[in-house]
Amino acid sequence: MSRIKFMNTEIDNLTITEALDAIEELVAADKNAYVVTPNVDHIIQLERGGEIVEVYKHADLILCDGKPLTWIAKWYGTPIREKISGSDLFPLLCERAAKKGYKMFFLGAAEGVAAKAAENLEARYPGLDVCGVYSPPYGFENNEAEMNKITKMIKDAAPQILIVGLGAPKQEKFIYHNRERLGVPVSLGLGASLDFEAGQIKRAPKWMADHGLEWLYRITQDPKRLAKRYLIDDRKIFKLAFKYKKNKSTV
Repeated sequence: MSRIKFMNTEIDNLTITEALDAIEELVAADKNAYVVTPNVDHIIQLERGGEIVEVYKHADLILCDGKPLTWIAKWYGTPIREKISGSDLFPLLCERAAKKGYKMFFLGAAEGVAAKAAENLEARYPGLDVCGVYSPPYGFENNEAEMNKITKMIKDAAPQILIVGLGAPKQEKFIYHNRERLGVPVSLGLGASLDFEAGQIKRAPKWMADHGLEWLYRITQDPKRLAKRYLIDDRKIFKLAFKYKKNKSTV
C-alpha cells in the first residue's frame, strides 16, 4: 500500500509518474474522486480541526506538496519518495490528458486567467482539450444561481478532469461538497497553478524549489498576502513536527 501515516494526515507515497498513473485509474473508475496536495499550510490548518479534516479523510489521493514535509518525513524515518507540487503536477497532467484524450475544465482564478492558461497549455500540448473555463465572482459559493450556472457549465462540458484554483482550503471544500453534483471523474485543487500557466505569476527558479525556498520567492511576488502566512503562521510547523515525532516514539 502506498498510503502512510504522516503527522496529522496521511500521504500517498508515490513518485510523480506514479501519481499520474493513479489519476488515470481514478478517471477510469469514474466515481467523482478528488486529489489533495498537502503543504505546510494545510498541515497547520488540519491541526486546527474543522471541516478540512473531513475533506482530507475522504480524499482519494493525497500527494505531498512541500519540501519541508519531505525533510520532516525523513527525520521521522519514513521518507516520502518525492515532493509532488500541484504546479509541477498540473502541466504533466495536461500532457497526459492530451495523449489520452481526456477533456479538462478549469475553474477559478481572476477573470481571464483560466482562459489564458488554457490557451497556453493547448499550444504547448497539441491535442489537449480544455472543454471549458470559468472564473466565478467572489462569493459565488453562496449564490444559488451562480452555483447552478457552474454546475450546468461543467455537466454540459462533461470533462474527465476538473482543475479548481480558488486557494486553500476553499477549493478543497468546494470539491468535497460538490463532487457528486458535478459528476466529474477526478477533481484537483491546484491553487495558483492556473496563474502560473497563464503567466500571471512567475514560479520560483527550480534550484529554489529544490532547496525548499519557493516560499521566499512567493513572498517577493505578493508580500501583502503571503508574508504573514509564510513568516508567522507557517512557523507553527516546527512545534507540530516535534509533537508528532514524540507521538511516534511513544507508540
